[in-house]
Parts: sequence; structure tokens; C-alpha cells
Amino acid sequence: MKKQIYLAGGCFWGTEAYFKNLKGVVNTLCGYANGNTADPTYEEVCRADTGYAETVLVDYDASIIPTEKLLSEFFKTIDPTTRNRQGNDFGTQYRSGIYYIDEADAPIIQSYVKKKQEEYAKPIVTEILPLHNFYPAEEYHQNYLDKNPNGYCHVDLSLIREEDRK
Repeated sequence: MKKQIYLAGGCFWGTEAYFKNLKGVVNTLCGYANGNTADPTYEEVCRADTGYAETVLVDYDASIIPTEKLLSEFFKTIDPTTRNRQGNDFGTQYRSGIYYIDEADAPIIQSYVKKKQEEYAKPIVTEILPLHNFYPAEEYHQNYLDKNPNGYCHVDLSLIREEDRK
């Protein structure tokens, strides 16, 4: 069963690289989600008050990687207790978020995050919202770490277990 979810985990380069290597993930696309302008550019997202978060669209087969497993992998890549920061990147565009398009996913996500909260002393501040809008990022951001193997990445790609790798 093909599904979509939008994950904001700081810089989208590492988030995309992580998820595209998971079994059951069919496609990924870097972009900007839940902002207040039309068709933003990277420069606008970084410098202006557009409200966008760097986000990765994840197309996945829920019969291979259920939503809960996808969320488990996402939480390996973020600090859900920091607001507007992941790794060395800070600013509202680097906030963590889970954006859904299927209303049936909302209780699954909320239940998962509520249970996950038990593992943290500080509150989880990761947004859980319906997707309002999404614009693909510029081509040079797509598959960035494939094109630039030594490029910056705050995500530890070695956290993908061998049995979960494509």
C-alpha cells in the first residue's frame, strides 16, 4: 500500500539520504513545507520570514515499512526536543516536523509521539500538522549527498540497520 508522509528533520540533505536508503521507501523529494508564500526559493526560505521548513516527501510502501517504523527511523535522525535547530543548523526552516496528508495518519503519528515522549526528560517539540503546502527544492538540493559525497550532513547514516537497508 503506497503512502506519503512529509518529514522535516533539519537540513533536508541528510534526511533525504537516510530515508532513500530504507527498504520500502519508493521515492524521496527535498522541498519546503507549510509556509506562507508561493513557490519559495532556498534563499527566501533562509533569509525571509516565509514560514517554511526544509522537508522531505517520503513515498513508501506501508506493507514493507509501516508508518510506525518510518517514524522510529525518523526519530533516530533528530533531536525532537530542540526547537528550530538540528545539528549545526539553526533557524525556523530547520525545525522538526511530521506533516501528513491522510487524516487517518494523524492518530498513528500522535500516538507514536506520545509514547516516544516517555524516553525524553524535555518535551518533544516536533510539529505534527496536516500538510498545508509543499514546493520542491531546487534541483541541486535533490540527492545532494549522492552528488557531493563529502557534503555536510548532520544525520548519522550508519544508524540504518543492515536488515532495513535497500
